[in-house]
Amino acid sequence: MSTYYDRREFVKKATTSAIGFGLMGSYSASALSRVSANDTITVAVIGVNSRGNRLASGFAKTEGIDVMYICDVDDKALAKGLDAVRNSGQQRKVTGVKDFRTVLDDKSLDAVVIAMPDHWHASAAIMALQAGKHVYVEKPGSHNPYEGELVSQAAIKYGRVVQMGNQRRSWPNVQKALQDLSAGIIGDPHFARTWYGANRAPIGFGKNVPVPPELDFNLWQGPAPRCEYRDNLLHYNWHWFWHWGTGELLNNGTHFIDLARLGLGVDYPVKVSSHGGRYAYRDDWETPDTQIAVFDFADNKTISWEGKSCNRRPIEGLGAAVSFHSEKGTMVISNSNYIVYDNDNNEIKKYTTGQEAEVDLTGAGFDMDADHIMDFANAIRTGKKPRSDFQDSNKSVLLCHLGNIAHRVNRSLKCDPSDGKIIGDDSAMRLWKRYYEPGWEPKV
Repeated sequence: MSTYYDRREFVKKATTSAIGFGLMGSYSASALSRVSANDTITVAVIGVNSRGNRLASGFAKTEGIDVMYICDVDDKALAKGLDAVRNSGQQRKVTGVKDFRTVLDDKSLDAVVIAMPDHWHASAAIMALQAGKHVYVEKPGSHNPYEGELVSQAAIKYGRVVQMGNQRRSWPNVQKALQDLSAGIIGDPHFARTWYGANRAPIGFGKNVPVPPELDFNLWQGPAPRCEYRDNLLHYNWHWFWHWGTGELLNNGTHFIDLARLGLGVDYPVKVSSHGGRYAYRDDWETPDTQIAVFDFADNKTISWEGKSCNRRPIEGLGAAVSFHSEKGTMVISNSNYIVYDNDNNEIKKYTTGQEAEVDLTGAGFDMDADHIMDFANAIRTGKKPRSDFQDSNKSVLLCHLGNIAHRVNRSLKCDPSDGKIIGDDSAMRLWKRYYEPGWEPKV
């Protein structure tokens, strides 16, 4: 069964990484020093207002990687990204570019780092692959299941590394937890629970206003059908509109559902359901702020997602986490820690790195990103698959997309366990892909 093979290979790679890097959350200097000065990988970071700003700094700080270009459609964000690279200590000059497409023909550019809004992820990745570049793309890597399929096809066709930015796969403590789980520390887990909570404020009712002079809004929209600019869209609220975003389930759920899938050793579901809605406020927000999604698999295993975008009160004392359950016990994995309990609630193992703080909205800092960035670089140099190879990570993303489709059609979905496709529901399958602005359709 391919599920077992994928999980076994991941755990094997995780064990190797844990031995090489030490079982601590920060990246070891010895691993960084293995990169030779004459083997520099050059990158362009695209989309640097928020998460991309962190990535620009992280890639610039990593030995053996130089940030050549910072690309953003907003002049203010562009300036922030340039400052992030300069403040990182990088010696190489970095250039700011508003339209990333103009840098793809640069033969000295090795890779692109994509942190644009979700509706741009797949199109930008495919353009980069067609130009012969390796790709590091933030989660979710696609706006819909069809786009995930296209990026997977493009990675194979053009023979380049595509790493998804679900960096928890590279955190040594998470690797150790999955090793323990695979070794049977709680037997054979049959249920994984994932959750995330935040205190997000209302976004109000937007008004159509002139586009700010520093913003190329047409390029920001890219492959999405054109809409008028509104004052409650940028730079973060696009997450909550189906036209551009994918909601909390893919914004944060991707991280934890990915770990749940790896821990249970499952791929595609047989049934997906979703319950909830926009409950907290009345405003323009379209995606659920309260959502419980359930994913059932053929081998009697289930994953659940509980998203509370407007209520941060913790579950198990944790604002975001994944827990695994069996008849013998429970494992809970939070940011940099995990605890194992028996079924009498006795703590039988606790592993902590001392990094207790929750990751903020811009994602992990360099200490927690560094392993993932270096894994991407090593995959480019060696030709081996990265730890979060897009084709495997996309299986987790697909679960999240299916959860959103179930929500939007307001019914459970029956799925093919061989590929996740929706069975016997044409209207739900119409949400498998989107409409594109004419001339912007992604093609492999």
